[in-house]
Amino acid sequence: MAQRYGGKYSPETDDVAPTAKNSFDGAQVDPIGFASNLLFVPPILLFFLSLFKGPVGLGFGVLGAALLGLGAWLLRDGLRAQAAYDARKVARRPAFPRKIAAAVLAALGVGAGILAQPDGGTLGAALYGLVAGALHLVAFGLDPLTSKGAPGVDDFQQSRVSRAVDEGETYLADMTREIARANDRRMSARVERFQATARDLFRTVEEDPRDLTGARKYMTVYLMGARDATARFANIYARSRDAKAREDYLALLDDLEQNFAARTRKMLLEDRSDLTIEIDVLRDRLKREGVRPQ
Repeated sequence: MAQRYGGKYSPETDDVAPTAKNSFDGAQVDPIGFASNLLFVPPILLFFLSLFKGPVGLGFGVLGAALLGLGAWLLRDGLRAQAAYDARKVARRPAFPRKIAAAVLAALGVGAGILAQPDGGTLGAALYGLVAGALHLVAFGLDPLTSKGAPGVDDFQQSRVSRAVDEGETYLADMTREIARANDRRMSARVERFQATARDLFRTVEEDPRDLTGARKYMTVYLMGARDATARFANIYARSRDAKAREDYLALLDDLEQNFAARTRKMLLEDRSDLTIEIDVLRDRLKREGVRPQ
């Protein structure tokens, strides 16, 4: 859908206030690229080509197309899970290895497609399937097979942080979906700016899980309220383009962003204070051991 341009010389006066942050801060690139989308083409071609192969060819062709299509769909989810895992410092490995499963389905789908051919034999189907699965793994890689966390932090704390961040990310994703219904590019950009501030808080908690207790209400209660407010605003603004509702929602985002940023700064200052204390304690120990700095 076409979107109206807005900028410095636009005649409108209700633009979102500019921010000092770089416009690319917090931007997230969709991990699903052209290569993964291209994998939906083979099952479509195999389905239509199998229509003229007789009953046996049709059966194997439809089966192969279904397996290839399911594998391409699983791969998209696997790439998203991989990107989320890479973006976080504390993350649990995916419960289901989607990329590996997609490679297995691709191998089975190619094998079924070979069997759909009049001269396709079992040996040839097996060989082509193995090659297809291996190339799939080489092209897209394996799923994360181990969880990762901050050094010196026990598994229980890492699990708590991971669950809290997962819940917070769910609320942020819901906000993105809800604000899209308002069909306002500038409001979507404003929500993305707030989300970047919220993710700064997430990363700080991941670096030091001790901050989770103080930050948990921000990651759950406040974001839940922001999600609900976004849904209500989108309902109103999509129908009436109410300027007062837009102004109130922007004020809410400003307040939330300031509070999240303040909480993040406080946690960073507390971490720096802890480091200063540890340095002072170490210096006292060195002095008691008779070690003097040069």
